[in-house]
Amino acid sequence: MSAGYPPPGAEPGARWREQFPIVTAHPELAYLDSAATSQKPQAVLDAVQTYLTTSNANAGRGAYPWANRTTDLVEQARRRVKEFLHDPAPDRSAVHFTSGTSEGLRTVARDWLAPHLADGDEILVPFADHRANLDPWLEAARSLAGRGVAVRVRALPHQAASGDYDHRALAEVIGPRTRFVAATHVHHVYGGDMNVHRLRAAVGPDVPICLDAAQSVGHLPVRVNDPALDVDFVVFSGHKAMALPGTGAVWARNARGPVLRPAGWPGTPNTVGIVSLLAALDWLDEAGPDRIARHTAWLTTRLTDRLRRLDAYEIRGCPASLAAGSALPAAQRRHGIVTFRHRDIPSDDLGFILFGHGFMVRADSLCQAGASAEDGAVRVSLHVYNTVEEIDRLLTVLESLA
Repeated sequence: MSAGYPPPGAEPGARWREQFPIVTAHPELAYLDSAATSQKPQAVLDAVQTYLTTSNANAGRGAYPWANRTTDLVEQARRRVKEFLHDPAPDRSAVHFTSGTSEGLRTVARDWLAPHLADGDEILVPFADHRANLDPWLEAARSLAGRGVAVRVRALPHQAASGDYDHRALAEVIGPRTRFVAATHVHHVYGGDMNVHRLRAAVGPDVPICLDAAQSVGHLPVRVNDPALDVDFVVFSGHKAMALPGTGAVWARNARGPVLRPAGWPGTPNTVGIVSLLAALDWLDEAGPDRIARHTAWLTTRLTDRLRRLDAYEIRGCPASLAAGSALPAAQRRHGIVTFRHRDIPSDDLGFILFGHGFMVRADSLCQAGASAEDGAVRVSLHVYNTVEEIDRLLTVLESLA
């Protein structure tokens, strides 16, 4: 990449930044925790305000105009999710709204996977990713065990130092009874693309794959019509994609195995959240997921290039992703997430120090499966409203502590 800013093909974030009221209202603060939740653009806030003041009603339960309008918005949002994900067969697929990624993954585990596993089947799941992408599969296996169905849960091989999946070791854990694979698109600690296409190549064309896309939807292009992303479920949280909290979606391809039909009475949907998601996807499409990804990748490169020269810090993740340069494969680059430790300052203390200088970062074990308090680290996660000036100010503080 060039030393200047912006890099070729990228766009400055100024015109994006000014659309986020909470960011512009606090110029003294730098919000660097977008992997936890994103800030909301004015267009999303306006859509919510308009809905609540013009047509707030329940969906699918009335024949009057407000209820009809709400029902139409929910169905429009389903179609919009499919469009946003570049669904190649929208007539066959389905979108189910949930409270977020955690509940979405649990829906797949409880209502789709568990009823169709048999004694002796095996599933392959990540033991070093976010706990939300481990606990539901373990819960499903325990539930089946209670009914006398023994399902073997095998760990998706990963490289401890880099966090990447160990694709060369996959052959050792995949067998004739492998019925399902759960994977992550972008790792919430290491920030790297987890190369799902290699998983598909390893397990073959018939095994369903469920993708935790919490850190990719809204941050970079997610195209399920791409053969490299031949997955059966895409699960994501709206609040990490500029919609309101309590909103998420499960996209189901419905091409391998049975059709996903969530069990039980659905109850009242989060209509306000769904309206916000509809507006958020419109905003993201207008901004351009490719441009967003280039912007955050550039800021990430700027941060890692200088941080890796400081001996006081250890950057977690694939060492190759720290190297700048346009020759670096796109899948190796960090997608807006940089996680590091100071060799002498505990991570929670470093988080407090950074907030004292106006930086809001995540500082703990980051909900990583298998991690404990002793594994704490500081995570900087970026989005469209972050700037070079913020990164440079952060580096000045980090260098002073080195």
